[in-house]
Amino acid sequence: MKKLPRLTKAQIWNMSLGFLGIQFGFALQNANASRILQTFGADIEHLGWFWLAAPITGMLVQPIVGHYSDRTWNRLGRRRPYFLAGALFAALALVFMPNAEILAAIIPPMFVGAGLLMIMDASINVSMEPFRALVADKLPLDQRTFGFSVQSTLIGIGAVAGSWITYVLAEWLNVSKVAPAGSVPDNVIFSFYLGAAVLIITILWTVITTREYSPKEMEEFHGEEAHPTPASKMVKKESGIVQILKDFVAMPRTMKQLGVVQFFSWLALFGMWVYTTPAIAQHVYNLPVTDTSSETYNDAGNWVGVLFGVYNGVAALYAMLLPFIAKKTSRKTAHSVSLLFGAAGLLSIYFIKDPDILIIPMVGVGIAWASILTMPYAILSGALPARKMGIYMGLFNFFITIPQIVNGIFSGPVLKALFNSQAVFALIIAGASLLIAAVSVYFVEDKED
Repeated sequence: MKKLPRLTKAQIWNMSLGFLGIQFGFALQNANASRILQTFGADIEHLGWFWLAAPITGMLVQPIVGHYSDRTWNRLGRRRPYFLAGALFAALALVFMPNAEILAAIIPPMFVGAGLLMIMDASINVSMEPFRALVADKLPLDQRTFGFSVQSTLIGIGAVAGSWITYVLAEWLNVSKVAPAGSVPDNVIFSFYLGAAVLIITILWTVITTREYSPKEMEEFHGEEAHPTPASKMVKKESGIVQILKDFVAMPRTMKQLGVVQFFSWLALFGMWVYTTPAIAQHVYNLPVTDTSSETYNDAGNWVGVLFGVYNGVAALYAMLLPFIAKKTSRKTAHSVSLLFGAAGLLSIYFIKDPDILIIPMVGVGIAWASILTMPYAILSGALPARKMGIYMGLFNFFITIPQIVNGIFSGPVLKALFNSQAVFALIIAGASLLIAAVSVYFVEDKED
């Protein structure tokens, strides 16, 4: 077998630039979906249920996309068709989500918003999963940690822009940040339009500048089974779903161990994304649970966007340090310590009453976020067979979506029954989950399989 050629740094950045656009849209979703749904009438204890649309869709979409991207080859290549298709649908969802009230005469806007959240998340997943597999397709093992850290850096840059844009439009460009009850402010609407444009442009850049290896080249680099039988030529009595289930049962041991780490990491992240806006509005701005449209509430929502931008900015910088930290210590140690910083950040929010001081815990969250986006994939990629890279990267998403579904189902009722709908306690639970994840890292077997 031939060795995979080393790529230049410019080639690695080009092949991952689309992640910047994906994360711009993802950050807009994370920072603003709860406030949009609350604007349209969702109660705080039901927010998690509406957010369920996203992880459920991702759980269904990612393995299917991974399975078929392993078996795809056309003029665009193996992974690039999925980048482009996902970006187009995600951009449409970004345009329509803040305008869900247009259909109010037919369907309640909150349900339209939840449906568009589902479409947006599914489309982002269609684009995102093949990016992970592309790194493993094209980079030799000694460049993969750098490749995943570049993706994390671009994710951070896109997320900073996506998180801050509503604040910038309102406070620097004087775009209206207040709207009548039941309507989304202009600064949020225009932010979503801009996100759609950035998503399309960056994905096109990656599609145009990146060449994928042909099936013949993949066989030379990874062995004769590196490019599985195309879906159109598969034996009919064994469907794609059956193969996906077989691959799930046969997943490598390292993947199962990382699944525990991912479960508690993403249980925490989901709780943070869903409840930070109401938590800050209630706990720091001292607003009642029922206030979801006042100027102060929108100030809190805009400030949450800034805070999310801070943690994503920290993540972008820290991601570039991770390869060096992992080399000096180990990948497991680097990931565990990073998760501990995130846990400390989330837990400390309970003791803060000044909005400006909230920037400090976001530094810890950013350190954890960078590692969550980098180290599990760096550890996992070396434990997977090349011919199954796409499907296993897709199946790995189960350990991301399942904890989000668990959180979405139970967090609202728990907050209402035990904590009088005080959303800050969702952040406390998130911090405790990251502590458990940090300990779980040490039970992962990190070696080339």
